[in-house]
Amino acid sequence: MRGRRALPLLALPLFTLGYALPAAAQSRVVASPDGHNRISLTLDAQGQPLWSVDRDGHRLVDPSPLGLTLDDGPLATNLALTASQASSGEDRYPIVAGKAASAADRYRALRVELTQKDGANRALTVELRAYDDGVAFRTILPVQPQIAVSVIREERTEFRVAADSRCWGFNIGSFGKSHEGEYEPVEPAKVRPHNLFDLPMLCESGGKALAITEAGLSDYAGLYLTGRGDGGPGFAARLSPALDDPRVAVRGKVGAPLASPWRLVMLADRAGDLAASTLVTSLAEPSRVAQTDWIRPGLSAWDWWNGPSLKGVDKAGTNTATAKAYIDFAAANGLPYSLIDEGWYQGAGGGGDVRPGADVMHWTPDIDLPGLIDYAGRKGVRLWLWFNWRALDADMEAALAQYARMGIAGIKVDFMDRDDQAMVAWYHRLLEVAARHKLMVNLHGAYVPRGLTRTYPNFLTQEGVMGAEYNKWSRRITADHNVMLAYTRGLLGPMDYTPGGFNNVAPADFAIRNDLPFVQTTRAHGLALYVVYESPFACVSDSPDSYAANPAGLDFIRMVPTSWDETRFLAGDVGDYVAIARRKGKRWYVGVLNNSQARQVELPIGKLGSSFKMTMWQDGEQPRDIVQASRTVADSISIDLAASGGAVLIFEP
Repeated sequence: MRGRRALPLLALPLFTLGYALPAAAQSRVVASPDGHNRISLTLDAQGQPLWSVDRDGHRLVDPSPLGLTLDDGPLATNLALTASQASSGEDRYPIVAGKAASAADRYRALRVELTQKDGANRALTVELRAYDDGVAFRTILPVQPQIAVSVIREERTEFRVAADSRCWGFNIGSFGKSHEGEYEPVEPAKVRPHNLFDLPMLCESGGKALAITEAGLSDYAGLYLTGRGDGGPGFAARLSPALDDPRVAVRGKVGAPLASPWRLVMLADRAGDLAASTLVTSLAEPSRVAQTDWIRPGLSAWDWWNGPSLKGVDKAGTNTATAKAYIDFAAANGLPYSLIDEGWYQGAGGGGDVRPGADVMHWTPDIDLPGLIDYAGRKGVRLWLWFNWRALDADMEAALAQYARMGIAGIKVDFMDRDDQAMVAWYHRLLEVAARHKLMVNLHGAYVPRGLTRTYPNFLTQEGVMGAEYNKWSRRITADHNVMLAYTRGLLGPMDYTPGGFNNVAPADFAIRNDLPFVQTTRAHGLALYVVYESPFACVSDSPDSYAANPAGLDFIRMVPTSWDETRFLAGDVGDYVAIARRKGKRWYVGVLNNSQARQVELPIGKLGSSFKMTMWQDGEQPRDIVQASRTVADSISIDLAASGGAVLIFEP
């Protein structure tokens, strides 16, 4: 069922007005349907809008200013509340590929009209929403004679988290990055304006949890968090600047309102419970793809991460023989896809730069692309192709039409490394063209998710994460990092972390190498990444030789789904360990990631059902060892996790 229903006037702690309000009435509160969450909007003595957030009576975000600086000056003070209108929403929409089969879009809302009390009389609208798993607001510049074309220089929104908050964030440092780094402890009182944090920012306070992020990013600049100018605890908004003028963040269109994305605060009693939230997609635009039966999640063989390294191929590389070997591996293991990475088209390579003469319409002499598509098709496998975004942009329509006609399943597009307004618009254009040609998409060098997988469900996964590729040139991919991703970046949507490394060693034995890279976590920890991390298109990243030499756990990878019917948090503590349960049909799959300290954990399996037949893959004596066991369980199960270890479990009724 789709639609919006209006609640009876007396059922809401709000009321609709069409005239100016007295000063005593300049405050509004919206409560979630279950009553646990509240977002408030108040005007202070200077006419500055202040918003705040409570959960079960505990203040999580103190009164914080919101507003804009436009081309003709600030629109943030001397405002009067002139009208407000309450509403509610009741909807359920399908999720084509993701953490659940569908999501409820159920909220209470308030639209507040503000007018500046000076000669300009500029108007600003603020929309507030309260959900059972969070609250959100956005600002809208209505069409008005006082503003011919809206130009936003900065957003004056702050997030003044409670003084006792413990937070974790990724200090990205500057704009124009690939959004790959560690989420580390953050002291809200010590964040300064020269700091720049990516999304989300996770915080705990008073036994509650919140994550600050945004959703519904469209024709706008990406949001970052920095320090408050007054040195107080919390964060201030900063928008990605335009490339042609760093003083400008957003340019509106003549005769059209300009709405910001939703500023979202996800809320729960435990940080782990945020993993099941679908608010990021609920606040995004509904799907623009009418027919979706061609969108098919699945696992893929992949040639780049491991070298490529193949003993049975002379001069393994980006060539037909190597591609056939990976297609053979995919077919033998029931993987529906094989990905051919950088180097297959003429002039490819060069990292983020485009080489002179690059031509995405023609493949190199070393690649028989039509022959490979035919070869893969006869084995029940379809191909994905890698593109540099600049090279693809030069011939986007023609190239995607050509490769769709040839039978390519999807595209991996790389090195955008920006989230200014122009690049945000490019994402939408690419996904629209790809959807029209029935091509699935994986974006690398990408900003973190804002819910765009709902608008374009052919957008299966993306990077925007420091994933397994860093094992090839650093020691940064630790078990501690992997656990933190589940509580931070993993909340926002799919991430192409590229798991599947089978050269597992203890951290003390780890060495950096480009080909057949080591992984400094246990084999069971690596298997759990396929469950804990959401990615409807997921790579099986190691060489077929690695899997043949030590196949323990490959049986689990062959059967693990990449899209789910339901997600639940079972157990864990931020930074220590995490246990996530995901259901597909009647089966529950549980992934457990541990940090660098060995521990015993108790999983409350009774939350999933009454009695199950369980199969478990857990840590052995050595990092590459797997201990597999089967038995019947009911209420709970205790698991010993090795340092940098983990476990995966399948439960069947």
